[in-house]
Amino acid sequence: MSLSRYLLPVLAPLTLGAFSSHAWALPDDCQLSLSQPVLDYGLMNRAIRIDTTPVLTLGERRLSLNLSCAQPTDMSLFYRAMAASAERYHFAEHGSYEMRVRDGVLDGQSVDLGLISTVGQSPVETASTLTWRPEHGIAPVRAGTAVQGRSFSAQIEVTARAQEQAMRVRDAVNWETTGVFDAVAAGRSREAILRARFAPGACEPVLSNAGLVDFGRLSMSDLNTDLDTRLPPKTLTLRVGCDAPTHFALVMHDNRAGSATVNSEIYYGLAFDNRGNKIGLYSLDVDPADASADSFARLYRTDSTTTGAAWSTASSRPIPIGQKSYLGFTDIAGSTAGPVAIQNLTTGVTVEAVIAPASSLDLSTAVQLDGSGTIEIIYL
Repeated sequence: MSLSRYLLPVLAPLTLGAFSSHAWALPDDCQLSLSQPVLDYGLMNRAIRIDTTPVLTLGERRLSLNLSCAQPTDMSLFYRAMAASAERYHFAEHGSYEMRVRDGVLDGQSVDLGLISTVGQSPVETASTLTWRPEHGIAPVRAGTAVQGRSFSAQIEVTARAQEQAMRVRDAVNWETTGVFDAVAAGRSREAILRARFAPGACEPVLSNAGLVDFGRLSMSDLNTDLDTRLPPKTLTLRVGCDAPTHFALVMHDNRAGSATVNSEIYYGLAFDNRGNKIGLYSLDVDPADASADSFARLYRTDSTTTGAAWSTASSRPIPIGQKSYLGFTDIAGSTAGPVAIQNLTTGVTVEAVIAPASSLDLSTAVQLDGSGTIEIIYL
């Protein structure tokens, strides 16, 4: 019987092609261009998180904005995107971003920047550096008044943040949002895309002996005729290594589903004989007394039958790994808070196998015990 390793999916990096500034303009018309139409904040997971605050800063990205026209034109620009607050924009379910604009240059000369709510309006705020608020535009300003010109450029800093909930993912998640820079008077607009990816801290489970459990050769005389035959238990060592302390649980999947002689979430099948009879079953038992992790003095087991919504009282009693119940570990006896974050776990796994009564099997030819299962890491 072999217990296969659970192979975690590899997160393929998202490759972005090269982008260049584009301007589709007719002769004597206006052109609007962005240096970075795609702002990628990369991959975030527990291993690379550098703080424990409720809001995580994803980073800052910069882009240059350039508007040029053949004739003097109103250079005001608006940014169209969903607002998250008075000063920030919405970034997926648990995120937001802020835009700071600076270094305004009009026709080769530095200018201040004015915050406006409509085209042609007097600025409600003027400075060399401004927060670009939702539902507002910016315009080049001299002596407190918005001015026209042929060429206007500015630098924009885009800082994205995510709430702590964004890190609580069980699978890779991609964030993407779009905004539009709109030069209203010039009749030109350009789209900008923000991207970020989130993944759980990657954990890899490894079983000793490559997960192979060999009960050796059995003869008919070793089996009970009308009763089940319990084989001597075998022990494997399970090691789980994560790239950072991670909240996780274990579940088991039966690769011989439907062949166990008892229908229960803690029993797994040993396949069928030549006439389709169920050969038997096995279970995987974990004793917290044999488990160790990181610098914890002792571990206790806790389980959940509600996919992590609620957890049993942590105890030192052995428990089988189930197909539906989540099995986790904590260092606090009696806790109902669920598993503690663990980076490296080692525990013994006892394999208990039972063979069906010999009278129920076709033993005219050799029967192969062919159990197979997969231990899966569930990120919490």
